[in-house]
Amino acid sequence: MEVALQAPAVAAHRLRQYISERIPSLKVPASAAEWTAEAKRLRERQLEVIFRGWPREWVEAPPRFEDLGLISGGEGFRRRRLRYEILPRFCSTAILYEPAKMDGKLPAILNVNGHTGAPGKSVEYKQKRSINQARRGILALDLEWPGMGELFTKENNHFFGAHLDLVGANAVGFFYLAMRKGVDYLWQHPSVDRTRIGMTGLSGGGWQTIVLSSLDERTAVSVPVAGYMALQARIQPLAEVGDLEQNGTDFLEQADYVHMTAMRAPRPTLLIYNNEDDCCFRAPTVKPTLFEPVRPFFRLYGREHALAWHENLDPSDHNYQLDNRRQAYRFFTSHFGMPVATDELQADQDILSFEELRVGIPPENLTILGLAKELAARATPAEGNLRELLAQTLRYKPVDVSQARTLWNAKHQGLESRNLAFEFANGLTATAGWFKSISAPDDAAVTIVLDDKGKRSAGREISDRVNRGEAVVAADLLFFGESAPQQGPATQPVTAFTQFLGSVGERPLGLEAAQVIAVAQWAAENSTRKKVRLETNGIRSQVIAAVAAALSPSLFSEVVVRGGVDSLRHLLDTPVEYAAAPDLFCLGLYPRFDFQTLEPMAQGVRFIRHTASPR
Repeated sequence: MEVALQAPAVAAHRLRQYISERIPSLKVPASAAEWTAEAKRLRERQLEVIFRGWPREWVEAPPRFEDLGLISGGEGFRRRRLRYEILPRFCSTAILYEPAKMDGKLPAILNVNGHTGAPGKSVEYKQKRSINQARRGILALDLEWPGMGELFTKENNHFFGAHLDLVGANAVGFFYLAMRKGVDYLWQHPSVDRTRIGMTGLSGGGWQTIVLSSLDERTAVSVPVAGYMALQARIQPLAEVGDLEQNGTDFLEQADYVHMTAMRAPRPTLLIYNNEDDCCFRAPTVKPTLFEPVRPFFRLYGREHALAWHENLDPSDHNYQLDNRRQAYRFFTSHFGMPVATDELQADQDILSFEELRVGIPPENLTILGLAKELAARATPAEGNLRELLAQTLRYKPVDVSQARTLWNAKHQGLESRNLAFEFANGLTATAGWFKSISAPDDAAVTIVLDDKGKRSAGREISDRVNRGEAVVAADLLFFGESAPQQGPATQPVTAFTQFLGSVGERPLGLEAAQVIAVAQWAAENSTRKKVRLETNGIRSQVIAAVAAALSPSLFSEVVVRGGVDSLRHLLDTPVEYAAAPDLFCLGLYPRFDFQTLEPMAQGVRFIRHTASPR
């Protein structure tokens, strides 16, 4: 009889608990001076994380913007085409909306895109907002976001940021540089009043707004719209996961988004959320977990009024439409010391098409995936204590099996079997089937079978080893088979949890390696054999087995690989998408720890690689 050992909801619950315990808490300090010092420390820490693995000369490069001339404007404003360099050979585009009269020093607003897809910076609501800003005497800079508009290509999909992580450059760093260049440009613009720089955007633009404006103090006024919420609230429904950069590796390890909002104090900040948002971050769930906890921080400075909240009811969905724009106009003009704008100036007649706003990018322009390949070519081999370095890369922490519960057992037609639920000391779980021929000796060799499709797909391998007189443990580790927090073929719960784990400083691959090592130790302790074999099917299982053997070679005698690859370079060249193998995109894993490094580290372990799966 086949018995379900663990429901997906149970696996998800364990993961929520595990992540929740690692989310940093926000405590109100005793004074404004104390928070100012703590916010400075957090900014330095966040920037260190963001730029981990990026060449210093790229991070510190001055802004390089190319003015490609004016295009048609309208009454009271004009538009200017700009092209700028994010990184060497990776350019993006922008439109600068200028007031018709450029007298004296002017306030400026950086307008960033969300997930607008192909329209990019030409999306109507963004044009209307920028036109209104320019007509009121504000310089408005609209950036094209990588993956959108003129950069709308498959290889610029934001989840290829995982491939940047793989080769050692934190993906958040790329997106941070892309938006920071806009503030750099405004900061050095001769007509900009540096004390009056603002930033705003919807959705992914809201995420950009809070990240940059919290970490870069040049941004005086901030209006993020429906772009983020506290991680503690996000892990519950898994409906507001976002793209990879929003859950960047180690990005929320010391400062959650509620911390970043508090880091705005005492600078003016308006949080806009929609009551019935059909995408994410509904106002009623955000306000008590984000806005209310941050109010005391502004109060410390005697500036509670500088933190404002607006809940949109018309149209109430995921939008930056008229009601939200009016709120933004009012907030910016008020805090810029300008005549307060309470309504929108008519701009329908001034909206241009995508083609009319096209700036043009170089034909040889890099993509996010292409950038990952280039960084891989620049990488240097790992040196020093490789096992220690591997453990650091994986954030590996040994774990014990605290309990191995037998949920079902049978003896039938000469086969003895048990269904096992492993509980580990860190609170996470795995499941397994244990099989042995009744006639097999007590000191039979033990083989652990790992299969990317789960243990129920490993019947042939299990039968083969049992028929050879061995005991077999077919395991579903974390994120595999019955240990995965999902129903059916959907991968979203898996990729959500792998992102959240990475964001709070964990590495899914390190957790999986710890589990297979713990199961191997349990198997050795319950056998007279002190070493076990590993059989894998699929690239994910192959990598887990290789790193486990490299970390603890004395546990294993042999690793047999089916359906594997010769190199982790396969992840870049195929390319393998994040959702297909989210645990493998571990920050800095490749090329430092490709198989030609891992396998020699596992001294005494024999590796056998079959070119094809027996299935």
